[in-house]
Amino acid sequence: MESNSKCTIGFYFKELSDSRQEWKIQHSLMDILTITICAVICGADGYEEIENYGLSKEEWLKTFLDLKNGIPSEDTFARVFSMINPKEFESCFLGWIKSIAKVTNGDIIPIDGKTLRRSYDKKSSKSAIHMVSAWSSENGCVIGQLKTNEKSNEITAIPQLLKTLDLHGCIITIDAMGTQRKIAKQIVDGGGDYLLAVKGNQQSLHEEVTSYFKDALDKNFKEIEHTYYEEKNKAHGRVEVRRYYAIENIHFMKCKDDWKNLNMIGMSESERTIGTKTSTEQRFFIGSIKPDAKTFARACRKHWEIENSLHWCLDIAFREDECRIRKGFASENIAIVRHIALNLLKKEKTLKNGIKAKRLNAGWCNEYLSKVLKTEFHN
Repeated sequence: MESNSKCTIGFYFKELSDSRQEWKIQHSLMDILTITICAVICGADGYEEIENYGLSKEEWLKTFLDLKNGIPSEDTFARVFSMINPKEFESCFLGWIKSIAKVTNGDIIPIDGKTLRRSYDKKSSKSAIHMVSAWSSENGCVIGQLKTNEKSNEITAIPQLLKTLDLHGCIITIDAMGTQRKIAKQIVDGGGDYLLAVKGNQQSLHEEVTSYFKDALDKNFKEIEHTYYEEKNKAHGRVEVRRYYAIENIHFMKCKDDWKNLNMIGMSESERTIGTKTSTEQRFFIGSIKPDAKTFARACRKHWEIENSLHWCLDIAFREDECRIRKGFASENIAIVRHIALNLLKKEKTLKNGIKAKRLNAGWCNEYLSKVLKTEFHN
């Protein structure tokens, strides 16, 4: 990258191993990586588009890249990204993020997984890869990620991902797949708090929590100590009321001592009315957070950021689910590139548009792309 750029990607990725045969190398690994990041920021979704971007922007790229042999071909991009060690690439990514995204006390960090649907390869019996990511609500960016092959393996992947994060003073929110005693303990031992969704995969816990809230609702919470918080939204002919209940007195729970620092149980109830039709959904949680309904509501809302600000964005703005890149390690390596691009675009604030519009603008305007590349997360 430019020597005067505030973007430190080049510095943190320069130690990435190059497994190519030295005598065959015509293009430096850093040139290939930098062109790819710029191209993906600017709207490229495949190797041919990455090459075409490089060819159209060659003169500008030469202002900060060597490019002694011109722009690599799409075959070169494909071969290199299929060979890069994804664990090394993830490690470099985490080193870069830690240098620029400062996790602060009180940050809410949702963790969730996403399958790259078109990354499966029927010919080689390669299953679709599954990426587990951690999202910083405070910074508005991905701060950690780990690849796992199967949805069920999130149980083993989440503890490995947690090891890479600074949990001190943060609230970690995880859907029911991660509601495991060892994960709760690891979060508390790391100095954080947890809010975990409760569903049928923890049958006895689920039965205890749901039956207690059913009884409480039947009694209209009479003589049951609790805190309550409500939000109401009206938009596009739809009315939605969200109610949050937090209960501290959980001495009745047989499994209370199995969950480290278990301090509260909570229920969120979403009532949605469209025209004359009303639907209600209830969700249940356990947590080590303070038993305050407003705090509980904030953690619930922030958890959905990983769906709306990350997964939805990758699918809609980056068309991730349509990407057929799958040879070797390429699918997970390009997934990391998309996370780099998304992080940079999210934190560039001078253009008040969505991610898709920002990608287009970066492709049209080198000056705007330079702003994206120079973004500092902790401004």
